Amino acid sequence: MHEASSDYLVEPDPHDPLLTRRVEGVDHEQQQVTTSVVVERPLTIFLNSQEIVTAMTIGDYPDMLAIGFLLNQNMLLPTDRITGVDHDDDLDVVVVRTERSTDYEQRLRRQVRTSGCAQGTVFGDLIDTLDEVTLPGDAVLRTSWIYSLTRRINTTPSLYLEAGAIHGCVLCREDRPLVYMEDVGRHNAIDKIAGYMFVNGIDAADKIFYTTGRLTSEMVIKTVRMGIPILVSRSGFTAWGVELARQTGLTLVGRARGKRFIALSGEHRIVYDADPARAEVDVPRRNTRRA
Repeated sequence: MHEASSDYLVEPDPHDPLLTRRVEGVDHEQQQVTTSVVVERPLTIFLNSQEIVTAMTIGDYPDMLAIGFLLNQNMLLPTDRITGVDHDDDLDVVVVRTERSTDYEQRLRRQVRTSGCAQGTVFGDLIDTLDEVTLPGDAVLRTSWIYSLTRRINTTPSLYLEAGAIHGCVLCREDRPLVYMEDVGRHNAIDKIAGYMFVNGIDAADKIFYTTGRLTSEMVIKTVRMGIPILVSRSGFTAWGVELARQTGLTLVGRARGKRFIALSGEHRIVYDADPARAEVDVPRRNTRRA
């Protein structure tokens, strides 16, 4: 991914040679093919002198991933002052240093594995912190924005279209996608956006979060903790994700494909200002590249 020259602040860079590899194989017709596959590598995150987690990631924006992960795990606080972020590409290590002393040994022992792929973890006390978050009640989601965002995001050149095996998350405002991150795990993609927002001082109150992945408890928890009032996905829901969204007042919209979507929480924020019959259908997201 790279800094964008279009309306995006950050968008995918599907031609970055460090993110994919060309591999030869055979297709269903016994024809020799060459295709792109996503490269994944380990990244060990330290907070000051303490090792926190090793995540499998595509390797871009390691600093944003580390900061966002620590924020979403409530280990890095919104009021913390980061004094440095050191990344060693040879050792696959990133160290986030803070002015405040930290020690999370006890919490690390209570980690809970979630349904997120690629080693997604969320710690047991995070749900308790949701009571501390109040999402803005005056946020609005227009149906015309949903149609515009899904069409724009699904047709943006991406690693998914280049190689597949990837999840995407996009920070949006109204009908404009702003920051588009991808990774092998959707939790990594959302953490990178959380880190980007923290470093750049981006306000969450008027934002919409879009993900290509399932609307699970983990995605809801992280979106709420980031202070974003609206979460939209082209995929479906889990029961716990819906329950947590309703408890926290998050607007939860899933199965947003073409002219259709389903809202299972926070429907009061939705303004039906577009006729679905006249909505322009987006191009299906699928990887068709063979060589």
